[in-house]
Amino acid sequence: MSTTESGKTSEAGETREAGETRAADDADDAGDAGQVTADELGAAGSHLSTAPEEDSEDRGPNLPRLGVIGWARWFWRQLTSMRVALILLFLLSLGAIPGSLIPQSGTDELKVQTFKDAHTTLAPVYDKLGLFHVYSSVWFSAIYILLFISLIGCIVPRTWQFVGQLRGRAPGAPKRFTHLPASTSWRTDVEPEEVRAAALALLKKRRFRAHAEGDAVSSEKGYLREAGNLVFHVALIVMLIAFAWGQLFKSEGGKLMVEGDGGFSNALPMYDDFKSGSLFDADTDLTPFSFQLDKFVGTYERSGPNKATPRTYRADVTYSVGAEGKDQKTAIEVNKPLEIDGTKVYLNGHGYAPTVTVRDGRGKIVSRQAVALLPIDSNVTSTGAIKVMDGYRDKNGKKEQLGFNAFFVPTFAGSGKGDMFSQFPALDYPVLALSAYHGSLGVDSGIPQNVYQLDTSKMKKFTDSKGELLKTRLRPGETMQLPNGAGSITFDKDIKQWASFQITDQPGTGWALTGAIAAIAGLAASLFIQRRRIWVRAVKGADGVTLVEMGGLGRNESSKVAEELGDLAAHLHEQAPSAADPEPVPAEGAEK
Repeated sequence: MSTTESGKTSEAGETREAGETRAADDADDAGDAGQVTADELGAAGSHLSTAPEEDSEDRGPNLPRLGVIGWARWFWRQLTSMRVALILLFLLSLGAIPGSLIPQSGTDELKVQTFKDAHTTLAPVYDKLGLFHVYSSVWFSAIYILLFISLIGCIVPRTWQFVGQLRGRAPGAPKRFTHLPASTSWRTDVEPEEVRAAALALLKKRRFRAHAEGDAVSSEKGYLREAGNLVFHVALIVMLIAFAWGQLFKSEGGKLMVEGDGGFSNALPMYDDFKSGSLFDADTDLTPFSFQLDKFVGTYERSGPNKATPRTYRADVTYSVGAEGKDQKTAIEVNKPLEIDGTKVYLNGHGYAPTVTVRDGRGKIVSRQAVALLPIDSNVTSTGAIKVMDGYRDKNGKKEQLGFNAFFVPTFAGSGKGDMFSQFPALDYPVLALSAYHGSLGVDSGIPQNVYQLDTSKMKKFTDSKGELLKTRLRPGETMQLPNGAGSITFDKDIKQWASFQITDQPGTGWALTGAIAAIAGLAASLFIQRRRIWVRAVKGADGVTLVEMGGLGRNESSKVAEELGDLAAHLHEQAPSAADPEPVPAEGAEK
């Protein structure tokens, strides 16, 4: 057995790799000068991919004669080309950048308004460009829809072509194997029929789709390459649909709950804040369930470099599903949400809610409430406002409202040891600082107020003996007396904790994840699997010895085609070994 490779011979299993010529009909590399023509390879050099073939209009359109239909066809071909699809995908990625860097009106209206107040020149420009609502803007939607159409227009014809290839058979062998990128040949005493039968069995064993045709065996392998290519594109469409579905039908809201307070029912009025997609219907799409916070459990690292880092951060809740569902207990932790029929309840934050009791001048309790205060640092130094809106009367019996600015630290450093900031997030040495006001809180004006801030524009200060604002620090169980018999406020020993929850319903996430995994798998298949064809021809020569020829062709030139051909040739050579070389004929007149 011998092979030809740049004019040299080699042993069985080696292949000829033509460095100067290759299959001119290969869809990606054809057309270079010096390559062989498709006529020389015939059907053997037909497409090894489902990429659409270019026609005369694509290679050189006669623009003056295109007309309306011609231009429409040209535009459709451009839109459904892979080049344009990649450009649209790139533009979609660029368009998402301002959506991540600039506050979005659908996510946080307060941040948007703050940005507009701080950037009076840029804000109007951003507003006209739709940068405060990128994902619902006209230009982003146009890119999204064009990409969607481009992918569909690319997939449909390739799918039908691929189905046709699956139903078809490998093309017949070319006339000359020497024009193939890899080839080998040898002579054997085995009959051609036996060689072809052995080759057919070997190729089928290697999972080639093979059949005998005339004096040759044709085979093809690597269909998963194109299948992976199609899967990748279909997965992109699935991801686009999933993302669009999620944006249109999503809902997201927040709720702050104090231990032991009334529960939460999944209805729009129960949310502290709520936003949803444009097609979401709060009356029908909210999952019916309810839950209440039984207890928040938080423990923290006491020493070392991770001091004050949470070790336990858990909300114990009781929940029920539906109007008549049974109560069930569970724990919600960070990254371990409560999931009910696709709706997830995440634990977002935690803080303290000191319980205070307010009495009027006659000692009557007019308010007892656990007031949630907002943390301002990692050690849960907290600030907020205590408001008494109803039930209070001054010493003259006149109705009035009380307000207190509150500053709370769970672990106080001690008097004279710096500012009043917490030294540790646990309740080691809790202190509540209060400053007192009376008058009108402004809650009856109809203008929404921040429950954690005190509007003192219509209020008067309670003053101490020096005429300054009345303020003091209280330990649990201590009381601040208001001047002139106006009453008192007591910092109760019952310090509760609160937890904030994010209730999210994001449809389509499962499809998006499936699409992403399928896209990666399809891309890997299209990159690493090579479509290739192998032919084996066995014919009897004039001297009665069988000539065996083998050739291989891949979609792209690769040493793997030559390696695979060499391996197949070596196994076939074992069943059809090389014939002995004929004895040389002595020249006339030679000495005997």
